[in-house]
Amino acid sequence: MDVLLTGFDPFDGEDTNPSWDAAVAVKPTGYRLTTLRLPCAFGDSIAELREALATRYYDLVVSVGQAGGRTDFTLERVAVNLDDARIPDNTGAQPIDEPVVPGGPAAYFTGLPVKACVAALQAEDIPASVSQTAGTFVCNHVFYGLMHLVTTEHPGLRAGFVHVPLSPAQAEGRDLPSLPVETTAKALDLIIRTSLSTSVDLRITAGTLH
Repeated sequence: MDVLLTGFDPFDGEDTNPSWDAAVAVKPTGYRLTTLRLPCAFGDSIAELREALATRYYDLVVSVGQAGGRTDFTLERVAVNLDDARIPDNTGAQPIDEPVVPGGPAAYFTGLPVKACVAALQAEDIPASVSQTAGTFVCNHVFYGLMHLVTTEHPGLRAGFVHVPLSPAQAEGRDLPSLPVETTAKALDLIIRTSLSTSVDLRITAGTLH
């Protein structure tokens, strides 16, 4: 099985990004892994992802992003067709109320078995949950762009998005939750293996009241 795992370069003044640091630290177990560092930039990130998917076949694509303030690994369920940037990306772009793909559907659901992945992580005492929103910054931009590429150009490809907490180095002195990069890498490997081995997601609740 061939897997593409993507992370991002640092943004918003950070020196590092745990999505990429963990991606390159993953030790594949039973699958072949390719990693791709995407720019934290609207437009360019999807263009690089499209090029990667056009040049090689993959059975699974997992895109990963940093979520400062989150305490656990969050398997994203829904990508929305909306760019609404609170801060500029790394090129200075700051779209407001613009579609990721003009004329595209309002939203796409993930192709990952998110509930099974959460259960697998929790069984290893790794904090995890299903998230109903990936925000409206570059992470959601890539998530929506990925699912649009799957729908329009790569039918049958399983793909989705995961948010990870900050690393301890990022959180130091900021009173923010964090997890070691080694734990994040272990979690990503488990998410990949669970996604490759699970054809039908668990039928358990992962909804929220708010």
